[in-house]
Amino acid sequence: MPGPECKWSTTETGAPCGTDDSSGRLAPVFVYGTLKTGQPNHRVLLDGAHGRAAFRGRAHTLEPYPLVIAGEHNIPRLLNLPGRGHRVFGEVYEVDERMLRFLDEFESCPDMYQRTRLHVALEGVRGPLECFVYTTATYPPEWVHLPYLDDYDSQGKHGLRYNPRENR
Repeated sequence: MPGPECKWSTTETGAPCGTDDSSGRLAPVFVYGTLKTGQPNHRVLLDGAHGRAAFRGRAHTLEPYPLVIAGEHNIPRLLNLPGRGHRVFGEVYEVDERMLRFLDEFESCPDMYQRTRLHVALEGVRGPLECFVYTTATYPPEWVHLPYLDDYDSQGKHGLRYNPRENR
């Protein structure tokens, strides 16, 4: 069953988000928050029941973005404001269409996050890589004034512990 359609982007083949792509192509996805290695939701990328995800490497955004921890559950959010904030560090995974549909649902796309594209520098690779990323364009105005991070860690010095879904 297809996930929600994200009106802001398409798959590598040009099909709308959440549609089947029988080509077997893998799409690069940049993760910067709880999906990174060692973070609370990383396990969903490892669960083959959701599809396939292959680690490509560490990366950082080419443009600065505001990465904030916001909301009652201390969720990391990449505000879709390119040019503000810091270059954000994260990881790139190549995912199949099934995993991409799962991630759309997991990230509540398009309601909470929107799947957009940005360019990253992938360690050990020359030139920029265009990746999907889950950003947010709709948020309370005060979020712009929260402290900006460059590398999220749920156990970081910020003291804002992520509240996992299973505890809500």
